[in-house]
Amino acid sequence: MGDFNLPHINWTTRQSQAPGSKLIDVMSTNSQQQHDNEPTRENNILDLVMTTTDLSINGLEVTDKIGDHQMIDFSLEVQDPTTRIQNKQVLDHKQANFELMKEELGSHNYEVLMSNKNAEECYMILKEKIATATEHHIPRKRVRRTNNPPLFSQEIKRINARQHSYRRLKRYQTEPDRQEHIHVCRAVKRTRTFTKRNIEITVAA
Repeated sequence: MGDFNLPHINWTTRQSQAPGSKLIDVMSTNSQQQHDNEPTRENNILDLVMTTTDLSINGLEVTDKIGDHQMIDFSLEVQDPTTRIQNKQVLDHKQANFELMKEELGSHNYEVLMSNKNAEECYMILKEKIATATEHHIPRKRVRRTNNPPLFSQEIKRINARQHSYRRLKRYQTEPDRQEHIHVCRAVKRTRTFTKRNIEITVAA
């Protein structure tokens, strides 16, 4: 949520010239939606409320002014943070009919559609045609994902499982079990440190 100062975006068609088109692209890539369709400064929608498609906004209302902008009042529905499994819809490219998609895209007279249009307008036309063909010929499927943090990788899950098993074995107080438990604890620490460092390097880049 914030003042993005992009007055030229048409939020009904989700089309805009640059730089608004860049925001539309980012939102489409990250499955985000924008909820405010009322002007917040004069006749412009400058203050935006964006969420991912799995979150719901209730009772959104543009209210009194603060300075030269109007306030936006709303409530946000969030899932129980203890929920581990989430469902998400993604494109199922394995079931796509690319031949029909190619036919649909080839049926348009782009020379007429893009006549007297600048590069930005031509890009938006092509993007809209591709998006429409995608919806027609690439079905969606539901996938399950967990809300585990990035540091909780599959490798760490496996190591943690071994760690728990050796904690149970440790109750027998045998020297081999104790040594193995120490070894696994050290492996967990090394893996977590290595994973954290890789994520920090990726973010910094």
